[in-house]
Amino acid sequence: MATRTVESNVMVADSATSAPERRRLNLGRIGAWAALVVLILSTLFPFYWMVRTAFSTSNALFSDPASLLPVDFTFGAFKRVLGLSTTEEARAQGGSGASVDFLLYLRNSMIFAIVATAGQVFFSALAAYAFARLKWPGRNIVFTLFLTALMVPPIFTALPNFILMRSLGFINTFPGLILPYFFMTPFAIFFLRQFFLGISTEIEEAARLDGAGHVRIFFQIILPMSAAPIVTLSILTFINMWNEYLWPLLIGNNEGTRVLTVALGVFRTQTPAGSPDWAGLMAATLVAALPLLIIFLLFAKRVVNNIGFSGMK
Repeated sequence: MATRTVESNVMVADSATSAPERRRLNLGRIGAWAALVVLILSTLFPFYWMVRTAFSTSNALFSDPASLLPVDFTFGAFKRVLGLSTTEEARAQGGSGASVDFLLYLRNSMIFAIVATAGQVFFSALAAYAFARLKWPGRNIVFTLFLTALMVPPIFTALPNFILMRSLGFINTFPGLILPYFFMTPFAIFFLRQFFLGISTEIEEAARLDGAGHVRIFFQIILPMSAAPIVTLSILTFINMWNEYLWPLLIGNNEGTRVLTVALGVFRTQTPAGSPDWAGLMAATLVAALPLLIIFLLFAKRVVNNIGFSGMK
């Protein structure tokens, strides 16, 4: 009887001590979720404000600047950006009458981003394989020099590259736009080299016993096994190329080579004496961001799955 009493007292004590712990745990979870919600809202709010401005009329924006909904809802900004509205209609909504040849600039941006991404990832993979697997004199020294290039700001190389492209006659041409980004970059080499070092050498040794050389091993073994980092690097490189502004501004001054980022800057300056056409600028920015959003929706799950699979040993 005494034993049962002691056990019941212990159970009551345990329940009494576990209740505050549950309360603390619940309060901690609530605080974590609240912080997460605030962070998500603060991150998405600028994008929502851009959408709200894009569907508003420029003349009406200043009449109710605090409104969370579009002011005088209209698709006029998108029509101005795509060149579907007349000059009179654009000026009636507060626009400058200017339009963006969206399809032309979209084509230019796609050519620039796709070709530069393909070349950069391919040549960086070749260099990363050489640094990871081939043994040659001065390999570590050269790799260290490549890593030091990560500390050089891109603005320092803009002028030498511009002088080189001008000497080659590549101003206002796609080769002039693409060549500085077409070959390897320090970050891409470092990124892929670290993954190549983690691949077991037993597979390569077995391939060499079958008579395979470095070229065959690279294309038939290393590249298929490196699908996850290569796809991830390709997406990151494409986003960087798509958002590039300074170099296309220096090289592509005509309509045939002007990319979307530069075209948006030109569209912003084509305003009347008053303020910029904020609705049209936000609409153009939203349309320009759609390719990146599509790429994310198409490849995000595949990248996550590939990275998770590559982590299984």
